[in-house]
Amino acid sequence: MIRAKSLTKVFGKKVAVDHIDISVGEGEIYAFLGPNGAGKTTTLKMLTGVMRPTEGEVMVLGKDIFKHPVEVKRMIGVVPDEPKMYPSLKGWEFLKFIMSVYKSDDEVTRQRMENLVEVFSVDYLDHYIFEMSHGMKQKLMLVSVLMRKPKVVFLDEPSVGLDVIATAVLKEILKKHAEDGGTIFLTTHILDMAQNLASRIGIINKGKIVAEGTVDELKLMAGRKDLEEVFIKLTGNEDRLKEMLEKL
Repeated sequence: MIRAKSLTKVFGKKVAVDHIDISVGEGEIYAFLGPNGAGKTTTLKMLTGVMRPTEGEVMVLGKDIFKHPVEVKRMIGVVPDEPKMYPSLKGWEFLKFIMSVYKSDDEVTRQRMENLVEVFSVDYLDHYIFEMSHGMKQKLMLVSVLMRKPKVVFLDEPSVGLDVIATAVLKEILKKHAEDGGTIFLTTHILDMAQNLASRIGIINKGKIVAEGTVDELKLMAGRKDLEEVFIKLTGNEDRLKEMLEKL
């Protein structure tokens, strides 16, 4: 469903993503973890066709996303870390606009949209987007993507700005989507979300994937029992953390 080969992105003299390979299958939830500046968001932007790689290829649903951008983007959904929406639209106008763009203004999509609006407590569809908080916009963006039930969903830090209930709802929706054969690629700083959701986890550090596997495989690889400790060790931050703690 998602395949990247030798994916590379260079900004000037900085190599942000360095010849990485990614493969995610049908029904998988793949969590992509890494420290700030490791290359997570840059990778996601290349996988979704927002940013062209310096080198390498990206295949989504069996098609090169840069050769067939419209066809592929019609079948995927993307929730960015900072929802970019039209501020002068009201919530319901934005959802109608998305339906029209994707030619999905049908009874099934409308019913799914109504269900998602209810479970996410989006009771502000008559508000203008510029009046909404980050969390309110995040929930509206999630509804706009999930109501279409795309085959592949990309999420960049999807729980940022969400309250506890909305985060719990999101986890269950993503699990159900994967059980129904959908594929999910998400970046997150919330290790609990990765541990509870992911079929597999990839860890990127300084532009390179340093480890990949199930939670149990990563724990065995790092010789640690806790995912936080696994993450710290595999990203080479154990000594740095000790030094910082000694200064307290």
